[in-house]
Amino acid sequence: MSYRASISGSDTLIFLPAWNEEANLPAVLDELHAELPDADVLVVDDGSTDRTAGVARAHGAEVLSFAQNRGLRAGIAAGYAWARDHGYSFCGRIDADGQHPPAELRRLLELVRAGGCDVAVGSRFVSGDGYAPYRYAPTGARRLGTGILRRSMRFVLGRPFGDATSGMYAAAATALPMLAEPYTSGAPEVEAILRLHRAGLRVDEVPVDMRARASGESKLRGRTAVLLVLTVIGTLVGAQRLRRGG
Repeated sequence: MSYRASISGSDTLIFLPAWNEEANLPAVLDELHAELPDADVLVVDDGSTDRTAGVARAHGAEVLSFAQNRGLRAGIAAGYAWARDHGYSFCGRIDADGQHPPAELRRLLELVRAGGCDVAVGSRFVSGDGYAPYRYAPTGARRLGTGILRRSMRFVLGRPFGDATSGMYAAAATALPMLAEPYTSGAPEVEAILRLHRAGLRVDEVPVDMRARASGESKLRGRTAVLLVLTVIGTLVGAQRLRRGG
């Protein structure tokens, strides 16, 4: 298999969607460069009002800045589009808040690079060698939402998928055209999995460990978390209707 490299000489891009993450980015980017020194790094600055863009550049990342906040789904599509348009053979995505260890992303990229799958998704909720079952226990509304989402994904995909809202991805170039298309729902990760499924690409769910957010508050709390669950379910129902209609 031949790999195409970008103008920089690297065949791998890692991107991080970021909105007001100046406090978290230094440690995240430093760890990322240490763990994956040969990869290019892009921060998609989603109209931040703090020093996110300047901090990212100071820590060795390219920056793509939106003039105003456009939301996570726009940042995700822009990151994959950058990888596609600049000729990368592999693309990884992690969050900018410190929850995704770069060492785990490296494992996902190694799996994709070896041809094991087209896309590897880091999962908190599947077990494997060195990853105990039930190591993450969602509470309250998240527990209910996670249960509903898992059942819905099994129904639509015809197989289990435990962590459909995970933002830790490694993808081969074959998947970039699907992942770079604009997202129309409030659940872009779920929408991405459905697109890849319809395209016949292989998506593997890989056990990983994740951390608590390094600083600041999660943007998915309380009412927002409940609305996300409802949005995800709506996305899945729409996909099922589309499949039946086709």
